[in-house]
Amino acid sequence: MTEPTAEGEGQMTDNAELDRHINFDAAAVLRKWPSLNNQRRTEGTGPYLVREGTLDECLREFMAKPAPTRHLYEIHTSPQPPLVADVLSGESLAELARLREFL
Repeated sequence: MTEPTAEGEGQMTDNAELDRHINFDAAAVLRKWPSLNNQRRTEGTGPYLVREGTLDECLREFMAKPAPTRHLYEIHTSPQPPLVADVLSGESLAELARLREFL
């Protein structure tokens, strides 16, 4: 028989288990979409290079951007299922940055 646990206890272990499998040293590229009036412009060329480095470096650069403009950025990296896709943007980037802070 297992001992009862406090609410939420054990969840951190599950999250920590997933977090250990994220390689923040993986190669990554931070890109920004051209914009006009803070709206993404998709015609013409795609997003341009802002920073090339590790996933950690690109996340730090992304989080340093003003929150109202973050929707214009994306990070391209090697996929690391289930949490890291090959292209990350928007709220998924902010969530990944928060996970990184707990490591």
